[in-house]
Amino acid sequence: MSKSGDITKKGKIAAKSLAHRLTGFSLPFFGVQWTPPADEREIIRRLLTALEDRRVLFVPYHLEVVSQVTASVLHVRELLTETLQALPETARAAGSIRAMRAACRRFLEEPHPDFRNLPPLYGRGRFGDEEGSPPFFVALGELRATFGTHVAALAYQYGIDVEGELASILPSADDAS
Repeated sequence: MSKSGDITKKGKIAAKSLAHRLTGFSLPFFGVQWTPPADEREIIRRLLTALEDRRVLFVPYHLEVVSQVTASVLHVRELLTETLQALPETARAAGSIRAMRAACRRFLEEPHPDFRNLPPLYGRGRFGDEEGSPPFFVALGELRATFGTHVAALAYQYGIDVEGELASILPSADDAS
């Protein structure tokens, strides 16, 4: 797991320990603090709880099946849209949720890298539809990286612990140094 002691005995990463893992995250100036409204926090908690059950975000790549990944990403995109609809317009979480939803659209709609410089054995042509291909897994890795960054930001902003498997996609403590 983690050498830094961020992971609790139950396999969670404590929300406060995420602060040093986030980069490009601006904090208010002059000691002004923001406390999320309770109902807004509950909406985000429910979203993170639902994402903890989405295997597409953390299961080892060799266990992924293309059709199941696609169906799961579609489901996650719908979940993100429902969450946006439940949040107030001024919610700080909206930016991260929109970014994750855009990552889902990108994964589903944009062509995956084609690796034209690799022979067909490695780049394309040899893999069955359910087996996946290197470009498919590169796109899946990009999706997971985007989710990891935004899940970490949401967990920190709203003070929500992230469970073990979903925590595996969060930026590592070493990445922030």
